[in-house]
Amino acid sequence: MKEFELKYGCNPNQKPAKIFMADGSELPIEILNGRPGYINFLDAFNSWQLVKEIKEALDLPAVASFKHVSPTSAAIGKILPEKLKKSCFVDDIPELDQSLLACAYARARGTDRMCSFGDWVALSDVCDVTTAKLIKREVSDGIIAPGYEPEALEILKSKRAGKYNIVAISPDYVPDPVERKQVFGITFEQGRNNFKIDGSLLENIVTKNRELPESAAQDLIISLITLKYTQSNSVCFAYDGQAIGVGAGQQSRIHCTRLAGSKADTWFLRQHEKVLGLPFIETIGRPDRDNVIDGYINQNEEDVCADGNWQKYFTKQPEPFTKQEQAAYLATITGVSLGSDAFFPFGDNIERAFKSGVSYVAEPGGSIRDDNVIATADKYNMVMAFTGMRLFHH
Repeated sequence: MKEFELKYGCNPNQKPAKIFMADGSELPIEILNGRPGYINFLDAFNSWQLVKEIKEALDLPAVASFKHVSPTSAAIGKILPEKLKKSCFVDDIPELDQSLLACAYARARGTDRMCSFGDWVALSDVCDVTTAKLIKREVSDGIIAPGYEPEALEILKSKRAGKYNIVAISPDYVPDPVERKQVFGITFEQGRNNFKIDGSLLENIVTKNRELPESAAQDLIISLITLKYTQSNSVCFAYDGQAIGVGAGQQSRIHCTRLAGSKADTWFLRQHEKVLGLPFIETIGRPDRDNVIDGYINQNEEDVCADGNWQKYFTKQPEPFTKQEQAAYLATITGVSLGSDAFFPFGDNIERAFKSGVSYVAEPGGSIRDDNVIATADKYNMVMAFTGMRLFHH
């Protein structure tokens, strides 16, 4: 297939639309089901690069959940603790531990369940049956993977009344080293960002504390590769083999850090006993549970515990999850890793990171206030590495 006609571009008024290879060669993909759109393919090709790079860097299966050309999360295949299984709604899958790919998917999809609603999924490995079963019951637009087991493919084809978008990509495809795009009729050209992210990027530790455990180095690599495919400015919190908070596309870096930190906080708080024990009525669906849990934790648009509201969601009225209780719980969290796609210009980013349990930081360095940032990290006994490499993505 040399080109594929799309229904429209980013918006319905943007026609005609298609994808094709500029040199007239065959596309490196096969569309096995559905009819993916313009934004679907933007998510597909960005997310595929992300999981492919994590797999190459860490030699473990990787999965990403993508929305609007940024990841909600990325994760590697590690068996989930029981509390995390329950918070990700996968504690009912007895065979989960037998598939590291399914574990990676459960982590990635379960990180920010509200933002992952209607996501695009990328798998680094051939999709197996367990992973397909998990994907089938979530609201999702499509998937890209290097292949599919026959039974897994049939399971996925049954999604969305048979219209689920399924794309297979050649794992051997290597793009041209020069890339181009047009904006306002003007062509931009640049070399592809082929910079390799691995452990060597973390060798320049600039803080007094220089003890960087292997697990933290792994999380920092996941964070940095995730940032490489996140709309800038961006900051990523990672923990236990997965991105747990992504702050994307903010003009100010502190707003990136606050956004990512608040998502990381919610991820941890979802595993609190009060949240895990919420007495949901049996008829409430998974997306509605996500909305209610978010309301219960963040106390936003609707007080889900109030009289007249709780009856819609619960069998009995839950006790509120107070801000004091949440702060006390979050104060026990340590060992979180934080990556930034550009230097931190002020120590306020480190102050905010500390509130979400950050112990390890990787950022390019190069700010005129590096001394202030390092001093703030030293105040909290953090380990911080200067990578020397900016990771902007637009």
